[in-house]
Amino acid sequence: MPVRLEDVARAAGVSPKTVSRVLNEEAYVKDSTRQRVLAAMESMNYRPSPSARGLAGSKSFLVAMLYDNNDNPASTYLAEIQDGVLDACNANRYSMMVCPLRMRGPDFIRRVDALISDHHVDGVVLTPPLTDHPPLLRRLKEREVPYASVSPANRENVIGVCMDDEQAAKALVTHLIELGHRRIAHVLGIANHGASRWRLAGYKAALSAVGILYDPDYVVQGDFLFGSGVVEARKLFALPEPPTAIFAANDDMAAGVMWAANERGLKVPRDLSVCGFDDTPLASQLWPPLTTVRQPARDMGKLAALQLMELLKGRGEGLLVQVPYSLQLRESTAEPPKV
Repeated sequence: MPVRLEDVARAAGVSPKTVSRVLNEEAYVKDSTRQRVLAAMESMNYRPSPSARGLAGSKSFLVAMLYDNNDNPASTYLAEIQDGVLDACNANRYSMMVCPLRMRGPDFIRRVDALISDHHVDGVVLTPPLTDHPPLLRRLKEREVPYASVSPANRENVIGVCMDDEQAAKALVTHLIELGHRRIAHVLGIANHGASRWRLAGYKAALSAVGILYDPDYVVQGDFLFGSGVVEARKLFALPEPPTAIFAANDDMAAGVMWAANERGLKVPRDLSVCGFDDTPLASQLWPPLTTVRQPARDMGKLAALQLMELLKGRGEGLLVQVPYSLQLRESTAEPPKV
């Protein structure tokens, strides 16, 4: 027979109402009592159903992660964030639903409204570029739905998690400069992403720091997807003075750059150095392995969700947490070819 809430109450020596309060993480339960109830739940392998917990109070214990399906149909970065959000939900006995939305669709806000009404979500985790979509943020505030953001461009009065993309990009391009590269190109991400702007700013700052003039011919517009890395790299290779190094704004586009280089008969890194951003699993699976910036996407998803849950549980107002980056210097970058 499945273990019932009443069985846990009997084993812990408390009332069923107290067990319910512990499950719903309500205040006014002594720590010693809470620990006794949790120990009884663990020893009896008691797993409350989310629907039963919701009926006991006003919460659904459901968190939704929203992402823009226009721009990220198969993103490793998003998969890592999703795993992190799930880690936080599992640790806090919340359920999670993943909601792909088309931000540029005519029914975007209506679909968000339907999601909130149909599923009664307690809170939302937003991923870029939804993190900075004014109508969406306005609607969530109107409906009083708490949310946390991953890498928001606007970092005023927001909770969630971010990283210093600009300094990370600057450090990566500085690495190329220290190797001796002067003709360094950049494949941009999607224009309305905060990450795209910060990484471009870091690229420019690194060039400026050593007196290399910014050349707009060396900056091309990608979309964070592999195919755009291929297309934009071909344009760069066709320049009268093609670059000796290319910094792509994420690993997927860097992989596309390497594919296009191979198509043209260029060897990486002998003829062309390539680097990316994010350090997704793809970066170490490529040959040669990709120099990149490690962005701890799974940790970022988890931290954003944890800040949201702090807010939901009434333990605080939530924070915007900044995580560190690190350079992953691998075999895809080397000194430029000798002239």
